[in-house]
Amino acid sequence: MTLAQKNSELDKIDRKILAILQVDGRASASHIAEKINLSVPSSSERIKKLKEAGVILGYQAILDPQKVGLDVLALITIISNSSDHYIDVVNEANKTPEVVWCFSTTGKGSHLMMIETENSQSLEKLLRNIQQWPGVKRTETQIILSSHKSLTPVRLP
Repeated sequence: MTLAQKNSELDKIDRKILAILQVDGRASASHIAEKINLSVPSSSERIKKLKEAGVILGYQAILDPQKVGLDVLALITIISNSSDHYIDVVNEANKTPEVVWCFSTTGKGSHLMMIETENSQSLEKLLRNIQQWPGVKRTETQIILSSHKSLTPVRLP
């Protein structure tokens, strides 16, 4: 039975591989094999199985938003009229490039989004757009002044 068939039962070696890849997504199978004392083919096969099982979702370059002209980072809470438009909000968020993350939440709002935008004028334009989405009653925005911890690797139990 493969890892994918077991629905991602991770052993100690898988956890070591994932820990390395979370720090350096470009780490080669040979580098990983050397670090965890495994053969390169075994390391490659385990990585392949982790991908097939959906444990590894993908790889990406992590950019500094300010260095590419995105100076405003904000959290936007969406307060909806009702849950009837839940999926509409999710669909609109997925179509909006400024939305970095979109979470369904409990509490005051139905969704919480993290956005990146160029400046206060582009934030204002984005807010006007979001407030026109189906079911959006109002929004609450918190501008993030600075970040002290981000991109923390997933804690592997």
